[in-house]
Amino acid sequence: MLSPEQIQSLSLASAPKIQAMREQILACGSALVAFSGGVDSTLVLRIAADVLGSRVVALTALSPSLPQHEELEAKRLATSIGVRHELLQSHELSNPSYAQNAPSRCYFCKTELYELCEVKRTELGLGAILDGFNADDFQDHRPGHAAAREHRVISPLAQAGLGKAEIRAWSFNLGLPTWDKPQMACLASRIPYGTSVTAERLGQIGSAESGLRKLGLRSFRMRYHGEVARLEVSADEYEMFYSADFRRRVNDLLKSRGFAFVALDLEPFRSGRMNESLQGSSRRSAGVSAADESGIAGG
Repeated sequence: MLSPEQIQSLSLASAPKIQAMREQILACGSALVAFSGGVDSTLVLRIAADVLGSRVVALTALSPSLPQHEELEAKRLATSIGVRHELLQSHELSNPSYAQNAPSRCYFCKTELYELCEVKRTELGLGAILDGFNADDFQDHRPGHAAAREHRVISPLAQAGLGKAEIRAWSFNLGLPTWDKPQMACLASRIPYGTSVTAERLGQIGSAESGLRKLGLRSFRMRYHGEVARLEVSADEYEMFYSADFRRRVNDLLKSRGFAFVALDLEPFRSGRMNESLQGSSRRSAGVSAADESGIAGG
């Protein structure tokens, strides 16, 4: 996590970027923010609220891939920021192209999201749709950003050149509780590409991760491999597993959620690990363009 010295240094260096972001959002006149309650979209929503006031609305899409605690957190954050918050049901699971879980899965999820956003934006007469895609996201496999481009979504963090560390620093400066929130992703990201996404599997994963959080884990992923639950935990949480009692409780919990075997990954958790096996050829065969691979489409 960032130290006070790092926060101060990052804040000073990135102040012009924040100002550019404010000006870009102000020029929109009014906006709908695609809001997940994560670190990135929370900063976008806060700055949009600061410069646009009542002319900004947050929209959160609800589906089986969104953990319940994240839905509750998004509601609390929108209330604390003081913006209108729309919650709409998303139906990406009904799309076979999403459910089959190719590496381009996120494209179909984001297409569903931005179509919901466009309907609501038009209904409310708002000027633009904003998302939380940031400059560092260009470095990972982000096919969903192609859907953002197709729907003319504005990514003010990325366009201002703000990366994850700078976003956390400014979230701290603005008093946002998300400044040190662990990175989150939809529950479908726990399922290996090629293994179909179903409501039952998402429910199993969500229930398991909720239980693990109650046991004290904070920055982790529980990867789904059929009968096997594979845990990735942050380096500073490994020591929790030195305790035989803690290991027993984790094992009992995950077996109670339907897994026959529980494995602890020997590599620390880092976001995007499921994408690391992807090669250029496999991305193209899955329908991801060369532009996506180079980072033009990222997200």
